[in-house]
Amino acid sequence: DEEFNELCFEFGLELDEVTSEKDIISKEKGEEKAKGASDTILYKIDVPANRYDLLCLEGLVRGLQVFKERINLPRYEKIIPAQGEGQRLIITEETVQVRPHAVAAVLRNITFTKERYDSFIDLQEKLHQNICRRRALVAIGTHDLDTISGPFTFTAKAPSEIKFKPLNQSQEYTASQIMDLYRTDSHLRHYLHLIENKPLYPVIYDSNGVVLSMPPIINGDRSKISINTRNVFIECTGTDITKAKIVLDIIVTMFSEYCEKPFSVEAAEVVYPNGKTHIYPELTYRKEKVKPELINKKIGISETPSSLAKLLTRMCLKSHVTGNGNNIEIEIPPTRADIIHACDIVEDAAIAYGYNNIQMTIPKTYTIANQLPLNKLTELLRLDLAAAGFTEALTFALCSQEDIADKLGMDISAIKAVRIANPKTAEFQVARTTLLPGLLKTIAANRKMPLPLKLFEISDIVVKDPDTDVGARNYRHFCAVYYNKSPGFEIIHGLLDRVMQLLEVPPNEENGYTIKASEG
Repeated sequence: DEEFNELCFEFGLELDEVTSEKDIISKEKGEEKAKGASDTILYKIDVPANRYDLLCLEGLVRGLQVFKERINLPRYEKIIPAQGEGQRLIITEETVQVRPHAVAAVLRNITFTKERYDSFIDLQEKLHQNICRRRALVAIGTHDLDTISGPFTFTAKAPSEIKFKPLNQSQEYTASQIMDLYRTDSHLRHYLHLIENKPLYPVIYDSNGVVLSMPPIINGDRSKISINTRNVFIECTGTDITKAKIVLDIIVTMFSEYCEKPFSVEAAEVVYPNGKTHIYPELTYRKEKVKPELINKKIGISETPSSLAKLLTRMCLKSHVTGNGNNIEIEIPPTRADIIHACDIVEDAAIAYGYNNIQMTIPKTYTIANQLPLNKLTELLRLDLAAAGFTEALTFALCSQEDIADKLGMDISAIKAVRIANPKTAEFQVARTTLLPGLLKTIAANRKMPLPLKLFEISDIVVKDPDTDVGARNYRHFCAVYYNKSPGFEIIHGLLDRVMQLLEVPPNEENGYTIKASEG
């Protein structure tokens, strides 16, 4: 376990914990519920959110094997069938309003086992949660190609016109009935909102009118894959074509190693409403050039170009030195959609070199950190206010509209409050423009406390300001409240005088402060 933990760390991952199904259940639900659960050791590994190629065992093992230089990086191959023999997916113009994009591919002569099949399904689920944004951007459908016949049509129809037998159900339902059926389903109910208010629902048919799927909700039962499936048709529909291409590339590259010809994928043709066609998956390899000096400078090392190329090759980025050692040419495989900029390449070189192997050096620029004057003044004031017998409160920077308007007898339209666009609760609708509501709420929540209550807060408030680049500005405010059976004006008056004394503000009208009566 320790060795594996170290290997994960070297590869830029984190082994979260070594556990078992039994341990997890007993922690969450107690010993009784854990009886009969599996004792098999499970490794929980934290994978960076942008490394889609490490989300399944196949990709993770392949990545670690290449990193340890036990295997060479495989070359993924796209096989384009002879004219008229390949699978076609025809997109109709009705889909434009609902889910306009679709891509497809075929894994031929694949051999599944129980573990491989589970991993295949699990990868789809992880991608759905991650890059697919809970199926909002992309929905994946995988089908047994031998149970259906192309060409396939991706269209959109009224819910009442769509009727099929959903996955693992015993009878046919219309699309409207399917929505009602899954409204209580703990897994699928979270996706219903994506299409339920649309006039047309997306649906994919084969040439005989058999429904393959109603994305992004459910696949049809007829084309479901099993351990015995030999040919898999994969379709990804979505609202974001770039994400759909990435998802398709990841699935086919991860599982093409189980095909009769390893790492080969059969391409499918997608026909758009305007008649144009495109071959998927793209499986594009692209080349980038990075100067060795840049890598060395950014990381703080001094490696030779050939050694840097070797480091990058270990990270699944096949590299070689070009132009008398002036450049490193890096080939980005289709599995690495996370490589967008040169800094991503530099980061991978740093991981392969080993963060712990980078020599710590003192920066050439000599600077001494200093506290922000405003924060220093705030700290000093806090100490003296506490010495005056007041207790500091720290309240939320967000509050409801009523807190800063109605409850203080103000009109919300006259207040330059910064509003939250989609507040989760009524308590957090706007950024506070005054500290008073927070302290009054604190008093309301502590009415059982013995009186008097003496509270203060020194924090930022936020107001709209069109002159700033972000459209808002922070101001540091100070607020104090005295709460007792008698008003105790002299106590607040005394506190104010003490603060002004500390700030060296004289009590006069010309260049100091005075107190005047006002209508509360």
